[in-house]
Amino acid sequence: MKLNEIRDNHGARKKKMLVGRGIGCTKGKTSGRGVKGQKARTGVALAGFEGGQMPLHRRIPKRGFNNIFAVEHDVINIGRLEKAIKDGAIDAKKPINAATLQQAGMIGKAKGGLHLLAKGSITSKITIEVVRASPAAVAAVEKAGGKVVQTGAEAKAA
Repeated sequence: MKLNEIRDNHGARKKKMLVGRGIGCTKGKTSGRGVKGQKARTGVALAGFEGGQMPLHRRIPKRGFNNIFAVEHDVINIGRLEKAIKDGAIDAKKPINAATLQQAGMIGKAKGGLHLLAKGSITSKITIEVVRASPAAVAAVEKAGGKVVQTGAEAKAA
């Protein structure tokens, strides 16, 4: 075998279809695009086009906006914390943070931190580290003898 005899296996490379070479060949004249009209031309943009009627996405009123700088928090209620402590998923003697709750399966992939809310009741004495906490949740945890440590910008501003 010589270097100038090296070839691809038969069928390893497929030849590109030549289109628009006259009506005598398979893909001549319309080049397989059907007949006339917008779809036969290049640069077709028909997504949402409704034949001249006002498209649905322009008929429906728009409201609000999407804040691209908004930080999403994992919301946790004190009632769920109490239930997890009673079930033994969380140790109340150790500080509770996002990593602890993730190991317990209470939250998924960590977002922008924890936000503690006051839904439910708590009797266990806990120390919890959160980014935000509602005043009612802080009061409920402190009433049970626990402590809420806020690490977010809201805590630094107050």
